[in-house]
Amino acid sequence: MTTVALTPAEFVNQFYPNFWWIPAGVLAAALAIKLPSIIRLWKDPMLRAVGGLLLLACAVFVFVAPSTIARVNRFTGVANISGPWVYSLLTAFCAFCLLLIISWRNGLSDRSDRTRRAMRGVVAVYSGVIVAMWVLFALADVPVERLRDLDTYYANTPYMREVIVLYLLAHTVAALVTNGLIWNWVRTDGLDSLLRWGLKFLGVGYAAQLLFDAAKISAVVARWSGRNVDWLSTAVAPPLACLSAVLIAVGFILPHAGQYLHGRWHVRLAHHELRPLYLLMRTVNGTGVPLLLRATPELRLVRRETFIRDVLLPLARHIDEDRRERFHDAALALGHPPDLAKALAATAAILDAADDRNRTREDDGTGARDTTDLLREIGAVSRVLRRTEDLRAVRALARDHMDGKSLTG
Repeated sequence: MTTVALTPAEFVNQFYPNFWWIPAGVLAAALAIKLPSIIRLWKDPMLRAVGGLLLLACAVFVFVAPSTIARVNRFTGVANISGPWVYSLLTAFCAFCLLLIISWRNGLSDRSDRTRRAMRGVVAVYSGVIVAMWVLFALADVPVERLRDLDTYYANTPYMREVIVLYLLAHTVAALVTNGLIWNWVRTDGLDSLLRWGLKFLGVGYAAQLLFDAAKISAVVARWSGRNVDWLSTAVAPPLACLSAVLIAVGFILPHAGQYLHGRWHVRLAHHELRPLYLLMRTVNGTGVPLLLRATPELRLVRRETFIRDVLLPLARHIDEDRRERFHDAALALGHPPDLAKALAATAAILDAADDRNRTREDDGTGARDTTDLLREIGAVSRVLRRTEDLRAVRALARDHMDGKSLTG
């Protein structure tokens, strides 16, 4: 039995009925990722706009699926009414993209006449296009239901031809303008790296939309001239639409999700870096931080920092400042840079103070100390606790100096 290899067009045609659920799923996943932030920061208009854009884009791919087209047609009892409905959703998506990019680019605080005119112009033009498409569709005679090739099948039909041209022109203009705004923005100096990468994904996504428009327009124009290249519309355009949807979803999500993940990573890293000092303070205090179920990473970090500072504050009475200076001199003599030498000296002094406290009563000590720097540098101290060899060398050299040996000897 021989297997015949499918051409790219045949492959797309075979999977066409389910093809549209791929970008719909990706966009739905992107919206689900953003939803907690949108709910938590509902007053942020930019987050609401991104959520609305993703919801609208997801709706486009849900309603363009052949199974959905057939259901909508049957529900309304109007053959091919899904055509202007999908075109309207796509046109609204184009307008939404333009409005979001204008607002994002200029900033929500920008209320200049130029910005307001641009946004009002986008709303007026694209609202007019949607209204005109419905009026033209009402005048058109399109009795034969087409689930996949409505654009090319009715390319020469009066009024429906104008509907198709309107939506393709509106989509092409939006993709061109949005693409130009995005790539102009990418070249701006001082952009955050995550924002720049998000814009690059958006730029490539809208470039894919332009290729989608080129394929659709070529197929329609070919029908006008009596030729048939419908495969451009039914086999080439769908993968481009899917690719565009995925790239645009990534582009809008990356700056926000990236910043969120970056912040979470830093919180977890800070919590992990404080572990050595936390364990030392736990031996001094006798107990640690009580377990709190369902605590957020931020809360766990705050509780660990608070515990460390609460234990360090009374422990500071046992720190010998002269010994701390000798530790600092020893660290410098060993060739450590000033910042690391300061952290090594503080850490060695804390270790000595912990030992001294264990050998004395709770209320013993040499009195109040200025602990401002010590409490502020708990991260550096905790990191130094991992450098056991350096700490051992600093403490040994300081002891040699206290025994009468030179630091350089």
